[in-house]
Amino acid sequence: MMRSVKPPASAYFIAKETERPEARTLSVLVDNEPGVLARVIGLFSGRGYNIESLTVSETEHQKHLSRITIVTRGTSHVLEQIKAQLERIVPVHRVVDLTIVAQERGHEKPLERELALVKVMGAGDHRVEALRLADAFNATVIDANVGHFIFEVTGRTSKIEQFIAIMAPLGLVEVCRTGVAAMGRGPDGM
Repeated sequence: MMRSVKPPASAYFIAKETERPEARTLSVLVDNEPGVLARVIGLFSGRGYNIESLTVSETEHQKHLSRITIVTRGTSHVLEQIKAQLERIVPVHRVVDLTIVAQERGHEKPLERELALVKVMGAGDHRVEALRLADAFNATVIDANVGHFIFEVTGRTSKIEQFIAIMAPLGLVEVCRTGVAAMGRGPDGM
């Protein structure tokens, strides 16, 4: 007996086929209190939205405010829904679509950086090549012994992806990434 399979309950399947999903970077200013991050993440998972990158940290100690940076992907309709729903969560003070702000100011994207720790095993020529390439990427050796290196590399996500891809054939063992930290260009704050 064959059953029909329904698509997952996700807003991505509601979009018109002509609309292409795009990546957006959202910055969300929230109260730094227990459960806030869970509520924000619950909004995404409950509606079937995907989070490609997530970073969070307290940014204003005196006011006990944290900044959540979320990179997500969807159609313009889905992204507007996400922003509107985020703004309705009580401890959320402000939601800024940094991608749209950058485009309004004549830039393709906001300033985005990511940090990665990359462990590479290697000996002989592979070891020399890993060090040479790490230097080209401005990666810093933060731990080393005769059998491995741990590199610290920062930059745009594309730079991190490229560094990881280049290290893969040289003995890549492990990668740990922070996720995207982003800020709008210009003199204005969030």
